[in-house]
Amino acid sequence: MISRCINALIFLITLYLFIHDTRSDGYFDKKKTRVIFRFFTEQSNVFCALAALALFLFPDTRWAWLLKYLGTAAVAVTLLTVFLFLAPSTGNLKGLLSGSSLFLHLITPLLAIISFSFFEKRGMSFSAALLGMLPVILYGALYLRKVVYSPEEERWDDFYGFNKGGKWPIAFAAMLAGTFVVCIILMCLQNM
Repeated sequence: MISRCINALIFLITLYLFIHDTRSDGYFDKKKTRVIFRFFTEQSNVFCALAALALFLFPDTRWAWLLKYLGTAAVAVTLLTVFLFLAPSTGNLKGLLSGSSLFLHLITPLLAIISFSFFEKRGMSFSAALLGMLPVILYGALYLRKVVYSPEEERWDDFYGFNKGGKWPIAFAAMLAGTFVVCIILMCLQNM
């Protein structure tokens, strides 16, 4: 019951924010949507919200639970990236936790972590835990292509600063290592 309530809340909050953040002058704005979906924050939160909806609708299925795990791992990475990397490098924690960002960077990730770790326990193997790295691996490949290897006119700004001084390999290795730690912690919480 608690799991279903939290999952519904995650989905509804994210749906509201998505609708709010993709509108201009009262209408859906494709350009705005393309811009916000460049960010792992948006991708991870929408993915987690859809996974939460799946687990809400199909609470007894392993696939929905596994999707929720992947979404939880992704938003946990978002939360930790904000506090351990972006806030120190920008000096702007207040800005990172204002408006929609308060929910996308803190509240919905915490809701996902709490619900998955304490109200959706099913036990987890090490190999299943490693699946939680997939969202970061996929986004890392996309970010690398769009920031480093795309033609100049199609290139994204290095908005996360992962390629400062051409140090993309170090940043990617650090993100993978951090994600691995997140996955192991979630596995341990599942198995407690």
